[in-house]
Amino acid sequence: MRDCCGLLTLKNEPVPLKGISVQLKVQGFVADVCSTLSYENSESSPVEAVFVFPMEEDSSVYDFHAEIGGVKIQAEIREKQEARDTYDDALSSGQQAFLLEESDESRDVFRLSVGSLPAGQKATVCLSYVTELAVEADGALRYCLPAILNPRYTPAGAQSLTTPVSGASGGPVPYSLSFSAHLASPSGVAQVKSNCDLTPLEYLGDDKTQAQVSLSPGHKFDRDVELLVYYSHPHQPTAIVEGGLASATPGSLMGDPLVMVSLYPEFPAAASTPQSSCGEFIFLVDRSGSMDCPMSNMESGPMRIESARDTLLLLLKSLPLGCFFNIYGFGSHFEAFFPESVEYTQQTMDSALGKVKGMGADFGGTEILEPLKDIYSKACRPGHPRQLFVFTDGEVGNTKDVINEVKKHAGTHRCFTFGIGEGASTALIKGMARAGSGHPEFITGKDRMQPKVMQSLRFALQPAVNNIVLNWDVPAGLEVVPVSETPKVLFRGHRSILYAQLKGKFDESAVGRASLQYSLGDEPHKTEISFKLQSDKHTGLTTHRLAARTLICSLEEGGSVEGEGEDKEKVKEKVVKISTEARVISTHTAFIAVNKDLNQAVQGPLIHRNMWPQRRSLRGQALSYSFMPQVEMLCDDQSDLFCGDVMYMDSGFNAMSYDTAPDAEVKEDPMLTLISLQKADGSWELNESLVSVFEKKEQEAISKMPAEVSDKAVWATVLALLWLHGFKAELREEWEFLAMKALSWVKAQAGASLKPCLEAGNRLLGCKVEPQTLAL
Repeated sequence: MRDCCGLLTLKNEPVPLKGISVQLKVQGFVADVCSTLSYENSESSPVEAVFVFPMEEDSSVYDFHAEIGGVKIQAEIREKQEARDTYDDALSSGQQAFLLEESDESRDVFRLSVGSLPAGQKATVCLSYVTELAVEADGALRYCLPAILNPRYTPAGAQSLTTPVSGASGGPVPYSLSFSAHLASPSGVAQVKSNCDLTPLEYLGDDKTQAQVSLSPGHKFDRDVELLVYYSHPHQPTAIVEGGLASATPGSLMGDPLVMVSLYPEFPAAASTPQSSCGEFIFLVDRSGSMDCPMSNMESGPMRIESARDTLLLLLKSLPLGCFFNIYGFGSHFEAFFPESVEYTQQTMDSALGKVKGMGADFGGTEILEPLKDIYSKACRPGHPRQLFVFTDGEVGNTKDVINEVKKHAGTHRCFTFGIGEGASTALIKGMARAGSGHPEFITGKDRMQPKVMQSLRFALQPAVNNIVLNWDVPAGLEVVPVSETPKVLFRGHRSILYAQLKGKFDESAVGRASLQYSLGDEPHKTEISFKLQSDKHTGLTTHRLAARTLICSLEEGGSVEGEGEDKEKVKEKVVKISTEARVISTHTAFIAVNKDLNQAVQGPLIHRNMWPQRRSLRGQALSYSFMPQVEMLCDDQSDLFCGDVMYMDSGFNAMSYDTAPDAEVKEDPMLTLISLQKADGSWELNESLVSVFEKKEQEAISKMPAEVSDKAVWATVLALLWLHGFKAELREEWEFLAMKALSWVKAQAGASLKPCLEAGNRLLGCKVEPQTLAL
């Protein structure tokens, strides 16, 4: 097959997509994004171009328009089937039309159809959306511009909108990308990081509250563009009041003022330190073929399944004695390490570690629903709260079914999710965590999986937060109507965003207060913020659009689980009403634009073309192009975005077997070696394998053991702790739990002989770890 790329004619002629321009405006923790796509039909016949692309699942798309020949065509938002019928009618009558719709299966996939683009004609399509930016563990705000839409595995009998179609080998990227960002925060912009080359950060004032940055020229959009924005004072509670739309109906969501409040609950340090030995920990690990790909599109780096194995090692060593655990691997089928969860002992840990070493990406497709059902079918253990950890590259076609299954069992467990690699479904990863009152994480580029997983383990081991109540204190005559639900779960330092509608008349100089109250154990706690009721003049309708999206998602998720028959129709009616009033797209609505000013029909047979964002090869390498060539395979019935049955063309490999270059010798990570040698009770044995990590000989270590110490395991455990603190302090968040377990063990064994152990250990290893560093 010839090297080719992009949108192709039957003669492999060029793609009509010529350029993408993205403008990002970040105000606080909210991003407003405008994307412009430029097309040119270089064929001799009219073209219908279909472009499927990913977007963050909580994005609120609020504007869509096209420009052809200097004429702007503004889209209207309508019920989805009505919009599709209008689009089809326009094309059949020779008119130009544009259709933007959200996937029925997953909220993070969109389809843009550009119809009847005449031969030689140029067109631009603009879409705008707002989204809340995720907060990373280090306080950074994360914006991601996805470049990759992974083909999503769909169970037998179902249809998928991302089923892979025929592809070609890599070639040059056929279009340009420009990306610029304007950043603003009252607390000051400290720095910006990215996985891509950026121009120097340019401040727009001496106070550094505004700045701008752009992608360096020549970016090929061969990977997701990630932007990490650091403010000078992160984790500050904020409140924004936004006036309603003057033309909207008074009393409606768009007609009334709204308030958006963000709070960061903080717990006492003692309460956030895991001490509990109870809990049932179930680790559900993706073993599909796509996990045998690198963590990023870089040439070097670990495979996803390798990183998952290393993370499981760390988790197994960090679990507390007395808890219960099990590990599932899933793909086209699933397997559990044990028939049911087992108590964490030396024997069960060793058995699990042996099986982890043999885990490969050899289970075929990605069917996550059946193992979830198996997990939920087994009774929870009294006194051991169930904590589910899910690791996947997020490539499934039945996203909503999976989320609904988690939601059905939300009262019996918490679900923590990890999206591995670029292209993981944000709808799946965030949706499962939200439904299971857990926390989502994404691991991309050069991110290490381990610190993000350990943060979630820290959340899982924290005492449960109970009796969560949100109170509003506002002037008399003003009613606060919550738009978003009160949080069901709180984690230390994790942001909670709340939306509420303000009904009634009020003085804008007055002050309101939002207070989030909760109990941690028997101790009551409160996080609150006061805010002026004066409307912010700089937000436009951002808060209203985000609130509308939040309300729509709540209705769609609630209705899809509980609604049957007439109830489902009522949910749909409510969603369509909110969506059309707020001009925010939903599963049940779509944007449609028709060029009614065209005086004559477009002449010639209409040719269909599909475009895809970069699709990953299963060789374990990312292909170097970003839009896949497609053979025309559109369905006649548009009830689904794409046909379920497609044909693969031979491109020299298949999903499960391929030729690879001989692996270069990989030097084993000494920290992982040390961790693998730890016992379940937290101790280490003194042997050659351990002391080789310290680059010493066993006999030398024995000869330096203090006379006061009779147990070699105590000496070995102290040496391991000193080495971690002295030489791997920068990775403390990864080994902190297993070190706590080791310290508890050594304190119980060593008694007064700890001080000479520390002194002798520092001399042997050549480090200077103080007793207070080990909390001694």
